[in-house]
This record gives sequence, structure tokens and C-alpha cells, in this order.
Amino acid sequence: MLIGEIISVALGALRANKLRSLLTMLGIVIGVGAVIAVVALGTGAQQAVKDRISALGTTLLTVNPGQQRGGGGGIAIAGGQQRLTIDDAKAVDERATNLLAVQPEMRSQQQVVYGNKNASTQIIGTTPNYLEVRKYSLKAGRMFAAADDEGRQRVAVLGSAVVDNLGVTTPEALIGETVRIRGSQFTVIGVLASKGQANAFQNPDDQVLVPINTARFRVNGSDRLQSISALAESEEKIPDAMADIQRVLRRQHKIRQGAPDDFQIRNQSDILATTEETTKVMTYLLSGIAAVSLLVGGIGIMNIMLVSVTERTREIGIRKALGATKFNILLQFLIEAVVLCVLGGVVGIALGTGGAAIMSKFGGLGPTQISSTAVMMAFAFSAFVGVAFGVWPARRAATLDPIVALRYE
Repeated sequence: MLIGEIISVALGALRANKLRSLLTMLGIVIGVGAVIAVVALGTGAQQAVKDRISALGTTLLTVNPGQQRGGGGGIAIAGGQQRLTIDDAKAVDERATNLLAVQPEMRSQQQVVYGNKNASTQIIGTTPNYLEVRKYSLKAGRMFAAADDEGRQRVAVLGSAVVDNLGVTTPEALIGETVRIRGSQFTVIGVLASKGQANAFQNPDDQVLVPINTARFRVNGSDRLQSISALAESEEKIPDAMADIQRVLRRQHKIRQGAPDDFQIRNQSDILATTEETTKVMTYLLSGIAAVSLLVGGIGIMNIMLVSVTERTREIGIRKALGATKFNILLQFLIEAVVLCVLGGVVGIALGTGGAAIMSKFGGLGPTQISSTAVMMAFAFSAFVGVAFGVWPARRAATLDPIVALRYE
């Protein structure tokens, strides 16, 4: 038999059992689609993190309370002994050199009420240089000034997502209006321009800025800080800036020589590396779970092909009696298995790509980025599954005795 004739016979057998062929492909379709969607969402999340960190600038340093463990760079916080306060931020601002700006930050999750609307958001107590350090800009109004902070004025600057959540379509309309935060009335004096880099973990536009002394006495009731951010003078001076901050905070916290720091200083490259590693691990884990359905699909194809061999025993005997060789029969059944897997892979790639886009748009899971490598690997793996799980049924068909096969009823 010619190769073209073998392929034609194999495809004809699949067309003769359309429903069974479709159901057989389903496991491959689901497996490939799930892998493509998960990798696309994971890659998109990594890129969103990179973009956001790049937007903050390469000279930004972040100080957090807690000891830094070796290797993974994790944080271990032990009760109230490890903390940062407003006095720590003042000491760094006054004594550390090689720094352009110091910006303390305290956070709390609160309800913001405007009229009959309310939204849960992050209330950030900070200093007037927040826009400079964090690379934000204003869409309307103004940022609070040092006088507002010193006077503990109840003024607020809203993020663009908060404005949307409160049902306001025109940010300028909120300027001069009052919102209620933890029972106190705050006057809205500004609205931040959107960063446009929301992801599944955090939305940079979902926040409200208030003066840090106002947050300390009217919202949080504490002087504890979530973090201290600082801008180094240049990338070359980052090591010197980190050493200065460490020196000041060790003296501020009265840490003995040889004792470990009760805080950690991280630059943007450290944060990026840790975040990328975490995202990659999650992507690999979810991809591995999704790949299990490829294995299940392969087993399903092998099962159906074995049933097909049994059903077509007499047909195989007739073909052998007419001159078909073992190789011809082997190739015919192998082609059937590979075609099922490859078609399932193609449909799965299309569904995975579309599913990732839908989840990104309507599920709030951040941007997606289709990886050509993931597409090629998924396609190649589906073909491999077809070969691997199609060999045994094909060999079984090829080794049938033609005389026994012709007598089969």
C-alpha cells in the first residue's frame, strides 16, 4: 500500500466514527487548553510586575520590618519587637546620605463612604513627596502639602479605581467633596492618574492617600510603618545608600554589634527577582496539574484505539489477505492516533488562547501574554502523546494473524 492510501484509509476510519473521535480528542483539548491558558496568565503577570517595578525607577529602595533570611529573601516577623516607626523615617531622612528623598508609609484597609456608595480600599498615610518617590501623577486637584501634614488636616487624594468604585464618572467633580473614613470626614483635594498596571495581586490605583500624621492620630492610632521608601542618588550609589540606611536604623534600634538587623532593605532588582521566582513556581505548579489531563487524554486514546482494533479485526484480516504488510497496518493505526492528538492540540491551543483572554478581561486576572514556546511545546507534546499511546494498539493490529482475523465475527 502506498503512504497516501494508508493516510486516506486512516482518515476515512476517523470520519466514519465522528462522535467517538471527537470525544476521544476531548482529553487532549482540555489538557492543551489549560496549559496554554495558565502559562499565558503567568507570563502576563510576570510582565506586569516588571513594568510596574520599572515604572517605580531603578534607584528606589524599600525598608521593611523583619529579619531577612538567607537564600529565599523571605521575611520573619516576631511580634512587636521588629517594627519601623515615624521616628525611624525621620532619622533616615536627617542622617543618611546619598538619598534624594525618604517616604514613610503606613497602611490600613478601611471603608470609604461617599453619599450612598462605599468601597473597601487601602488607606495610605504618607508624606507629600509620595508622588515623586512612587512616580505617580495627578489627574485632578492637588497633593497635600507639609502644612496639611503638620496640622493633621483631614484631606485625601483618591486613586482612580476608588473614584470608579464610588460611582463617580468625572474625577474633577469629587474635588472639594467630603468622604467618610473610619467615622471622620475627609475633604477630597486630588485624584491620582491611573497607573494602568493592575494585576491579580494588587491594583496600584485602589488606594487613598492621607497625610501621615492624620493617619497616625485619626485612622490607625499608631506610629508603626508598613515600609520606608527612599530614592538613591544614582544606581552606582545604591550600595552606599543601603549601607547608610542600615547604619542609621541599627543605631536607632540600638542593635548590638554582631546581632542581626531587625529590618530588611531591598532594591528593585531584589523585589523583581523574588516576585518572578514566586510567579514562575505557581505557573509551573498549575501547568503540571493541567498537564495531567494530557496524560488522561492519552490513556483515553489508547483505550479507544484498542477497542477499534477489536472491532476492526475482520477488516485487518482482509487488508492483510490483499497484501497489506505489518508496517502498513501499524502505520495506519498510528496515523489515526496521531491525527486525533494533533487535532486536539490545535483546538486546545485556540481554546486556551481565547480562554486566557476572556479570564483576563472579565475575571480581573491581569494581562495575558501568549508564549510561542508554550504553544510549540503543547503542540509537540500532544503529537508525542499520540505516538506514545498509539504504538501499542497499532502493534496489536499489525501482529494479528490474517487467518484468525478473517474468521473473527
